[in-house]
Amino acid sequence: MTSLCTPSTENQRTRVKICGLTREQDVDAAVAAGADAVGFVLYEKSARFVTIERAVQLARRLPPFVSPVLLFVNAGVGEVIACCDRLANAVVQFHGDESPQHCLAATRGGLRPFLRVARIPAGGGGADFDLVKYAQIYCAAQAILLDAEVDGYGGGGKTFNWTILPPVVGSHLVLSGGLTSANVGDGILQLRPRCKTLTVDVSSGVELSRGIKDAGKIHQFVAAVRAADAHITRTHHATVPSA
Repeated sequence: MTSLCTPSTENQRTRVKICGLTREQDVDAAVAAGADAVGFVLYEKSARFVTIERAVQLARRLPPFVSPVLLFVNAGVGEVIACCDRLANAVVQFHGDESPQHCLAATRGGLRPFLRVARIPAGGGGADFDLVKYAQIYCAAQAILLDAEVDGYGGGGKTFNWTILPPVVGSHLVLSGGLTSANVGDGILQLRPRCKTLTVDVSSGVELSRGIKDAGKIHQFVAAVRAADAHITRTHHATVPSA
């Protein structure tokens, strides 16, 4: 019987990012639930938009080793640099049509870690998306964030067909798009064997309304992630013969 994952990945912990935070109590709830990162959307057309001043204010509530992430959509290089200068420990998330050169310039040659979104077409079209090539093009990115292709730039709460992704992607991946506590476990089981490490990124799946998070849903989501991790570990141990 084949294990769900290799020995090198079976003990890895899936990391969790809660995105689109706009309120102090939501930041506190994400931290209390055990999130590894929280995202602030600096895209004015988003219902979850916050100014950099507000993002800085909210990020002050974060304890050590919980990372703030600043999400940009086609922002100018100078704007990204200026915002990041306000929040020294922030990770940048490029969620628009930014080129590799733009990403590097806006992160001072890649000195600041950044994520690059890959928008996966829905249905059968997703099979034509060359994720391995895309990851090579954006090889300076700390991770490739997978989201469903929708009108606009994300935030549609849509999933894509996880099974069509390549069996091996030599990158750190972040799974996003339509995740909830009900389906995140399946997403982890599908993607963890395919990548170096996996992070799951949720926004609408833990909301009462756009931009307003629900503490109970956040805790349920993180609990579902931990349950999936435990399942992978148990399955690996059950399929590895004893000496």
